[in-house]
Amino acid sequence: MVNKIKIADLPEFDIVEHLDNAQAVAEYLTIVLEEDDPSALTQALHSIARARGMTEVARASGLTREALYKALAPGAKPRFDTIFKVIRALGVKLHAEVPQAQ
Repeated sequence: MVNKIKIADLPEFDIVEHLDNAQAVAEYLTIVLEEDDPSALTQALHSIARARGMTEVARASGLTREALYKALAPGAKPRFDTIFKVIRALGVKLHAEVPQAQ
């Protein structure tokens, strides 16, 4: 007989638990950026900021904590300068590369 597992019994996955070092953050952002989805980038930045501490990221970015939550909320469309401030506060850099021919 096969033991069945109820979906409700499975632990909820939270990426924040896995963003515990700079390398993990950089790899996560790289994957998200490859999706070409601005809302996915906003969601990823929100998760990374939660992992680092919203108050600390807000302070480092020059934003208020409330403004940071608002800018990275689901459905938000933050300005590029806000995204740039958050990325800088997270201690990562974005870089451009020529895509490989397909």
